[in-house]
Amino acid sequence: MKALLLLLATGKLGKVMLSMGTMLLSIAVYAGRFGWVYAAGFVGLIFVHEAGHYVAARQRGLDTGLPIFVPFIGAWIQLKDQPRNVETEAYVAFAGPLIGTLGALACYFIGRMQGSDLFLALAYSGFLINLFNLIPVSPLDGGRITAILSPRVWLLGAPLLFGLFFYYPSPALIMIGITALPQLKKAWSYKSDEDGYYDTPLETRIGYAICYLGLAIFLALMMTSLHEKLG
Repeated sequence: MKALLLLLATGKLGKVMLSMGTMLLSIAVYAGRFGWVYAAGFVGLIFVHEAGHYVAARQRGLDTGLPIFVPFIGAWIQLKDQPRNVETEAYVAFAGPLIGTLGALACYFIGRMQGSDLFLALAYSGFLINLFNLIPVSPLDGGRITAILSPRVWLLGAPLLFGLFFYYPSPALIMIGITALPQLKKAWSYKSDEDGYYDTPLETRIGYAICYLGLAIFLALMMTSLHEKLG
C-alpha cells in the first residue's frame, strides 16, 4: 500500500500501468500465434534488453521512462535527458544487447539442461533480437554504438538493413528505415565534430569496437549452432 501511495504521489503510477499494459498486450498478441508460454518468454527477453538500457541510462545520470511495447515492432525507452557525449550514448546503447544476450544465454542453458526445445527456441529468438539491434545504423543500438567510431559507419549498416528487408519484409523494418533516413543523411554529410560530441580517446574507441565485434560474432555463432540443432 505504501508503494502504491508513493507511486500516486510522484505521478508514476500511470507510467507503470502503461508499461505493464503494453507488455501484457504484446504477450496476448504473440500468444495468438505462438502460444502463451513462448509469448511470455519472448516479451520477457525484450524486457531484459530494455532493462539493460534503463539501468545504464540511470548509471550515467540520465532521466528515462519505462519501456513501451508494440507488438511486432519491439519496445523502447524514452530518454528524457540526452547523452552529453557519444561515449555515454554508446554505453547506454551497448547495455541493451549485452544484458539481452545474458537473458538469452539463461534460456539456452535451461534448454540444454532440461532438454527443452521451447527454451532453446527462446534462446535463438533472444540471440536474433540482440544481433539485429547491432546492425550499425541509427536508430538501432548498433548505430549508436558505432557512432563512437564515426557516424559514417552508418553508411555500412544501410545495405545490411536493406538486404534484411529484401530477405524478410516487415513493417518494423520499414519503420526503422524511415527513421534512419535523416541519420544516413547526417552520416553522408558528416565532415568534422564541431561541438566536440564525438571527441573520444582512441583507446576508448578501440575498446568499444572490440566489444561490439565480439558480441556480434558471439551472437552469430550461437544462432548458427541453435539453427542446426533446432532445424
